[in-house]
Amino acid sequence: TSLGESIARAMGRRFVRIALGGVRDEAEIRGHRRTYVGAQPGRLVRALQEAGTMNPVVLLDEVDKLTSGGWSGDPTSALLEVLDPAQNHTFRDHYLEVDLDLSEVVFIATANVVDTIPAPLLDRMDLVRLDGYTDDEKTFIARRYLLPRQLERAGLRPDEVDVTDDTITAVIRGYTREAGVRSLERELGRLVRKVTAEVATGGTTPVTIAPDGLGDWLGRPKVVDEIPDRTDVAGVATGLAVTGVGGDVLFVETTAFPTGADVEPGLTLTGQLGDVMKESAQIALNYVRSHTEELGLEAEALRRRFHVHVPAGAVPKDGPSAGITITTALVSLLTGRSVAAGVGMTGEISLQGQVLPIGGVKQKVLAAHRAGLTDVVLPRRNGPDLEDVPERVRSEMTFHLADSYADVAAIAPLSPRRVPATCLVRGSPAVLHPVSDTGCNVTTSGSNSTPTAGATNEADFGFGD
Repeated sequence: TSLGESIARAMGRRFVRIALGGVRDEAEIRGHRRTYVGAQPGRLVRALQEAGTMNPVVLLDEVDKLTSGGWSGDPTSALLEVLDPAQNHTFRDHYLEVDLDLSEVVFIATANVVDTIPAPLLDRMDLVRLDGYTDDEKTFIARRYLLPRQLERAGLRPDEVDVTDDTITAVIRGYTREAGVRSLERELGRLVRKVTAEVATGGTTPVTIAPDGLGDWLGRPKVVDEIPDRTDVAGVATGLAVTGVGGDVLFVETTAFPTGADVEPGLTLTGQLGDVMKESAQIALNYVRSHTEELGLEAEALRRRFHVHVPAGAVPKDGPSAGITITTALVSLLTGRSVAAGVGMTGEISLQGQVLPIGGVKQKVLAAHRAGLTDVVLPRRNGPDLEDVPERVRSEMTFHLADSYADVAAIAPLSPRRVPATCLVRGSPAVLHPVSDTGCNVTTSGSNSTPTAGATNEADFGFGD
């Protein structure tokens, strides 16, 4: 909305906003016929009356949330004539019953996702994607616009509170994780209101807010870096996705368990995954099964049932960009080696192991940067899309381009297999034995304990650090 107001101000035109969220009646666009009781013009005619001019900037807010009303018509179909430059000069409102020239009106539509916008309507628009802000951009916006607005609402003078750029950056990183600045403004509002209470109760001014003292004002941080803890075990990989509010980081978790002799090995998927993502998981598993030698796996290890889960099960997930992430998680599980914590990846995989291009590169890279990832694996054909990423973000991250999964495996190496350093053999006396790569293999005989192959009695030995 603020962008629409800025465009209208720069063009020297009046600004009118039409909220379309939840509208399901065609008459809201075209107006009611005058034969009905309570008939009135449509929202477009009323917007022109409000603006008092025939060439305003009209913001069609939340156009992706229009719904079909069934018997009451389809408002998205009514918008086709409004937004088509070849037709809107003769737009006819049912209430006015005269041609209305809308060719001079500048229409700006907003949406969170384009998936719910009908294709014919989307074809009549020029799509402009607004990607997320970097931390520096958020700090600039907060310093110039958000903080002064919150100070004015709270009744504080600028000289009564001192908030440095480092403090704003600490709020961004510790209390928000978003593509925009809505949560940032909310947190700054909380901070300013508490400062207002401090000043009103006789506190000294100016009140200085230091980055290390934010906990006293806003409480404990809401955002913690969970990537090292989540990816510290085998079978977990970090992927990148695009949501309705920008990019986001997601984790793919895998596990496997043996099945009975009469049960065929299969795949279980959880996490409210869409059809496309389910197919990506099946392709990833079949690729791993058909390339065991190349990946250094044993075919017998794949005769188990696998479970792939993407956490945050209450959030629907879908899209064709999780292929290499699921494949990497499966390889990590089967080798017992964890994926490096600072590596995120996105890209679809084919049955032949080709890494296919995806969309939303800028949003995903910005999400990886916000989450603290240092390396991002992308399909090679998405290399030119990196030019859209801000220069500072590119300078702080390393990007790896892959043509096939063999490139991904070389780019994102797995950690060495973990083995215990020593075996503590419980006997009389207790003895520490060095351990080979095959594990802790000892057996006991009375009071004497010697390393040997094939020991499985856990009561006779333990693992030391």
